[in-house]
Amino acid sequence: MLFHILYPLADQFSALNVFRYITFRAGGAVITALIVSFLFGPVLIDLLRARQGYGQPIRDDGPESHILTKKGTPTMGGVLILLAACTATLLWADLTNRHIWGVLGVTLGFGFIGFLDDFMKVSRRSSKGLSGKLKLLLQLSIAAVAAFWILSNLPPALTTSLAVPFAKNTLLDFGWMFVAFAVFVMVGASNAVNLTDGLDGLAIVPVMIAAGVFAIISYLTGHAIFSSYLQLHHVPGAGELAVFAGALIGSGLGFLWFNAPPAKVFMGDTGSLALGGALGAISIVTKHELVLAIVGGLFVLETVSVIIQVISFKLTGKRVFAMAPLHHHFEKKGWAEPTIVIRFWIIASILALAGLATLKLR
Repeated sequence: MLFHILYPLADQFSALNVFRYITFRAGGAVITALIVSFLFGPVLIDLLRARQGYGQPIRDDGPESHILTKKGTPTMGGVLILLAACTATLLWADLTNRHIWGVLGVTLGFGFIGFLDDFMKVSRRSSKGLSGKLKLLLQLSIAAVAAFWILSNLPPALTTSLAVPFAKNTLLDFGWMFVAFAVFVMVGASNAVNLTDGLDGLAIVPVMIAAGVFAIISYLTGHAIFSSYLQLHHVPGAGELAVFAGALIGSGLGFLWFNAPPAKVFMGDTGSLALGGALGAISIVTKHELVLAIVGGLFVLETVSVIIQVISFKLTGKRVFAMAPLHHHFEKKGWAEPTIVIRFWIIASILALAGLATLKLR
């Protein structure tokens, strides 16, 4: 909105020329989202606490310590993340950019599914919300619509092709099966972040780290000169997603202020499903779906731990981990919660650097 209002006045006021720069507007989005979080965070938390009473229902089969340390903490804090990120994006992004609307659609759509799930949990005072089948069906439906929208706005050569990291100019054409792959990326990323969200601050920092990486990737992919130099597949307009990624970082920082141990609010499925879907959608627009698996390797690891646990128990009746997802395994082993969280942040940072390295190693 600010871009459309102020940039046309640059001829009269040369200082407003800064609005043409994506980097400036991305920085503005970070600050705006952070301010919105600080302004509305306390009010929202008080409202959630008043409405939810007993707070987020705690799993009976979860770590015993959670019953003592997390009981009564309100959930649905993802509403704050969405409010801050969407406000900042609408203020600072070029709203004629179709990639922005595609990614925003996925974020809000998945956030709405998470909101319904969280609402059912707190209203029933149960750790069970939407049925797994219904939740997955809704995710698949939104992701399918988003996939067609995103692919329809990509250059023809990239529409149904998968770019391979470390291999310059290599594209694997999946035909229209790529739609199914794009749906898998968005739904998979969404649920992977959701599985990771189990300890105070555990999910939001890796999400911010991944958003930072994809802000860089978006900017470079959307810049004709930089993408040519780095031998990336150029996607016109993709650079604008750096503004959205900046909004995610700012909203994440604001949420972390209230989610830092001991958490005053949990993001719930409202936040985790939305954030994961957003990262998946950005990776599809920028043609860096496989790089997302590297940058978001922590989310992949958490998901794989659950898959291994389920398969092992069904086939042998034995569990590989003391508890899944993986962070609960270390809780059961006696690791303190801050130790797990910080070490997982370190792992996420290392994986982010590895993901950035793919931009040059081609």
